[in-house]
Amino acid sequence: MLQRYRALIGASALALALAQSAFAAEKAEVLHWWTTEAQSKAVKVFADAFNAAGGEWVDNAIVNGDVAKPTGINRIVGGNPPTVMMMNAGKQFGELADQGLLNNLDNVAAAGDWKKSLPADVLEAVSRDGHIYAVPVNLQTPNWLWYNKALFEKFGVQEPTTWEEFFAAADRFKAGGIIPLAFGAQPWQQHQLFNGVLAGAGGRDLYLSIFRDKNPEATKTPEFKRVAETYAKIRSYTDPGTPNRSFNEAASMLTTGKAAMHIMGDWEKGEFTAAGWVAGKDYGCVLGLGQQNFLMDSNVFIMPKGGSEAAAKAQALMAEVMLDKDVQVKFNNLKGSMPVRNDVDTSGLDACSKVGLEVLKDPGKQLAGPDWLAGADMLNSLADVVVEYWATPSETPDEFADKYAAVLSEFQE
Repeated sequence: MLQRYRALIGASALALALAQSAFAAEKAEVLHWWTTEAQSKAVKVFADAFNAAGGEWVDNAIVNGDVAKPTGINRIVGGNPPTVMMMNAGKQFGELADQGLLNNLDNVAAAGDWKKSLPADVLEAVSRDGHIYAVPVNLQTPNWLWYNKALFEKFGVQEPTTWEEFFAAADRFKAGGIIPLAFGAQPWQQHQLFNGVLAGAGGRDLYLSIFRDKNPEATKTPEFKRVAETYAKIRSYTDPGTPNRSFNEAASMLTTGKAAMHIMGDWEKGEFTAAGWVAGKDYGCVLGLGQQNFLMDSNVFIMPKGGSEAAAKAQALMAEVMLDKDVQVKFNNLKGSMPVRNDVDTSGLDACSKVGLEVLKDPGKQLAGPDWLAGADMLNSLADVVVEYWATPSETPDEFADKYAAVLSEFQE
């Protein structure tokens, strides 16, 4: 009964806050992990807009999402939540919603007409049992290939669009004493790279069979073996300094000419911009080697129940500010991602964002990201298998496939 009563109070406070937010915003502690120079500039757009609207942004930036997420979740479960917390769209926050720990944003979404201005797939990814529990702030994909145009011109290398072309280009750079691929071997980067190979070299059907269907038999196919072999081959084109290298450190290897290519998400562009690089002039981009799929992902912010009317007011104002049209364009230009709203002016976006928007026009190229299809437990277990495979050159593709299949077997629905 108490839990139900608190839920009713929370919903009422949130609705009231929506009506009054322009007049009486409160302090909001925002927990996130955007800490690089480019990310900090982007998140400051939100902070400045929130403060200008009458709120007070209290920044709680924690380096590394793998640390920030459990920290925030433990605080929510323990009854001491931040006012607002960053997450990724999909199933990551499902358990928090199921336990009644998040405020329902249906009223905020209705007032802002989210159904009209946001993609249906994104709305589904922030919903649970028909209710909205998070504010999506961008669209991004993790499987871009970025490259140093000056090095490509110097070595006479053409832009690769397939994995075969990628390895041919990598051989040219390796022979010329240039690190072919900048890479950071942190677990999340390894798993992200593998998932990109899975979608690009394995194809759409295999990808969905793995993440959507959790089908262990998919690992016994020639397509999965090709993925395992491709991923293992990439290892030989990286340098010995990969362990614990952050993605922005890897990005700097391109801007300093130490490495020719880097496979990373849209957020890489923020690092290039901070270094004074311009898309199409200093760096080039290829979306999804192989089948050119767009692995859809979105950063979101959840609104934990805090029990106070002041916190609910701040949450409602935050949601309004983050999805403001002008704020969306300014934030995403700095962050390197694309606005999640479909009704903003995109004429000022850079050359690579326009490539992404063009690909997104084809529904056949859109693939829900792993976080949208599978829970954190399964993804973390798969990541452990991938990390071990990368660190163990003696492990064969067949041995890797058996371990991968064993994880999928544990999560049969």
